[in-house]
Amino acid sequence: MKFIDQIVIQVIAGNGGNGCISFRKEKYIPKGGPDGGDGGDGGSVWFEANNNLNTLVDFRFKKIFQAKNGKNGSGNNCSGKKGDNIKILVPVGTKIINFETKEIISDLIKHKQKILVAQGGWHGIGNTRFKSSTNRAPRKCTSGIKGEKRNIKLELILIADVGTLGIPNAGKSTFVATVSSSKTKTAEYPFTTLNPMLGSVTLNNKKKFIIADIPGLIKGASHGIGLGIKFLKHLERCKILLHIIDINPKDGSHPIENINTVTNELKKYSPTLYNKPRWLVFNKIDLLSNSEIKKRINEIKNYLKTKEKHYLISSTKKIGTKEICLDIAKYLENEV
Repeated sequence: MKFIDQIVIQVIAGNGGNGCISFRKEKYIPKGGPDGGDGGDGGSVWFEANNNLNTLVDFRFKKIFQAKNGKNGSGNNCSGKKGDNIKILVPVGTKIINFETKEIISDLIKHKQKILVAQGGWHGIGNTRFKSSTNRAPRKCTSGIKGEKRNIKLELILIADVGTLGIPNAGKSTFVATVSSSKTKTAEYPFTTLNPMLGSVTLNNKKKFIIADIPGLIKGASHGIGLGIKFLKHLERCKILLHIIDINPKDGSHPIENINTVTNELKKYSPTLYNKPRWLVFNKIDLLSNSEIKKRINEIKNYLKTKEKHYLISSTKKIGTKEICLDIAKYLENEV
């Protein structure tokens, strides 16, 4: 299924039904009083978040959502039927935005969370309501009010506790697939990951967290080169970022160079994202000897002069993957 994370739609609430002008016409009551009923209220438009959805792709094919109008009132004091509301299901993590004003109406981050976005029109009043001691035969009623109409931008930002980032082929997808339930595609060519993916990590059948995998970042990503910058927003809700680094890249590049590429693009994109806790995860250590690993890590630490938390892992051999997951769970537990 194609991953769509933003789209503009139109929502239209139902109009209120008109009130009715009517008088009783019964056999033995030649001068019956007014009996015009009220109209029915128009239906409203609601959004509701649902855990079973993970993309906005369905909105590509239907972009106008309209609730039912209220029915007009009728004689014998019969009120018109109310228009049916409509409920639009969206993935958890969807922002509801007024397209014209750019105002965020709501951020739906919980399953079954609802928000009213277009109020149905109020019903019109029938002539019965205007009867008084001085006006026993009112020939007056009111029309129903029109329902609200809005252009809404839907923007999906996935909800994950942990996000991964790195250059293409650093091993992000393999790591996520190894530690979680994710069915992320993996291969030995750049940009295997074309869309963000979520995986659920369970430890000892108790502790659980959600991890996100996004396409790799390359130099110039903040200017639209490559795929990753388009999906960086899906890391905004994460509490930790795992910077996955190939410790011995096949293309001959140096890990320091690759670390700086990702760090610089992250900083250009969002200072908020840049300042999130970020752990360095040196992957594919099974391809180097212990002495080579030690030498490479010392080079990196001396160059970066950083005290950032770092790990040595091999996703394919599952070396160090359990330890990092346990540390993540402990960190998240303390963050709550």
